[in-house]
Amino acid sequence: MNTLDEYIRAAIQERKLQNTHRSLTVNPLLTDFASNDYLGFARNKSIHSLTHESSMVSLGGSGSRLITGNTFEYEELEKKIAQFHKAEASLIFNTGYMANIGLLQTIVQRGDTILYDELSHASIRDGIRLSFANAFAFAHNNIKELEKKLKVAKGKIIVVTESVYSMDGDVAPLLEIIKLCEKFKASLIVDEAHATGIYGKNGEGLVVELGIEQKVFARVVTFGKALGCHGAAVLGSQHLVDFLVNFSRSFIYTTALPHTSIIAIDRAYSELIESKNIMSQLHQKINYFKLHTQNISEKIIPSTSPVQALIIGHIEKTKQIAKRIREQGFLIKEILSPTVPKGTERIRICIHVFNTENEIQELANILNKELTLSEKATHA
Repeated sequence: MNTLDEYIRAAIQERKLQNTHRSLTVNPLLTDFASNDYLGFARNKSIHSLTHESSMVSLGGSGSRLITGNTFEYEELEKKIAQFHKAEASLIFNTGYMANIGLLQTIVQRGDTILYDELSHASIRDGIRLSFANAFAFAHNNIKELEKKLKVAKGKIIVVTESVYSMDGDVAPLLEIIKLCEKFKASLIVDEAHATGIYGKNGEGLVVELGIEQKVFARVVTFGKALGCHGAAVLGSQHLVDFLVNFSRSFIYTTALPHTSIIAIDRAYSELIESKNIMSQLHQKINYFKLHTQNISEKIIPSTSPVQALIIGHIEKTKQIAKRIREQGFLIKEILSPTVPKGTERIRICIHVFNTENEIQELANILNKELTLSEKATHA
């Protein structure tokens, strides 16, 4: 056995011993409380119909945007996205992961400083690792600690945060963060993956809802959550977009999205604009869930977003509770370390506009029962 093969086998074995080994499974046809399809756009008939028609034009992107993959529809969509999110310009990337890597890796140099929230998504962390900047995490949503680190930061300073955290569901104190950025002349980058389609009058995101879009250096919005599609975009100045087209490796060296994806994303944005009540319906469903889980609210991270995180704090216990919930017909997922910090293992519940009140109440009843049984077992 060669050395590399030994390393791979040992790493997998260690995960199994820690009870954190991952494997791919095909999700059963259960009531969905797990996907990021918050608005149900992934199952939207209007989007599906247009996508089917557009598949007759081209199946693949055929080349990178700088070779043969750029189209009139691509450029028109980028204008539409920028206008919708009240930005000067936008640039589409194939995934949110590639957008974060392509942005963070490119805009900083050796001697610059990146300060990022400790619960930032893996794509943010990987983009930072690929840069030459000095990087320091600050405690989650901790303004005082961020200020301490800003005081000693050197070079160009960039602060990176998510507006809505994907595993916790809570929001960043963006108004306080932007004040600190202005005070210390730092640039702010906000990942709006889980805020797009959820916050703002028409789903423009939390940055627009707070009216600070002119104060944020760049935003990343994604199309694979509330929009039910695939891909992402960086929002910022036209200068930033031009810079990324010239220097961002994850943009330059990849095949463009297929025509069907561009048409689907375009239609999804139109649906956001035209569906006047869909966001209020979603927030009503979220409030309905919170109402029926009041008895266990101390175990749920405070959140106004569709992501509701029920902290269990033990790997095996979390796995067993999740398994029993699925056996009762509800698709939910356990989130374990190292995805989340050890001791904060959780059941991640996603509320959707298509979840009925009966489904939400039934799930809430199961959660209440499971937590009660778990507490009794702990104190037995």
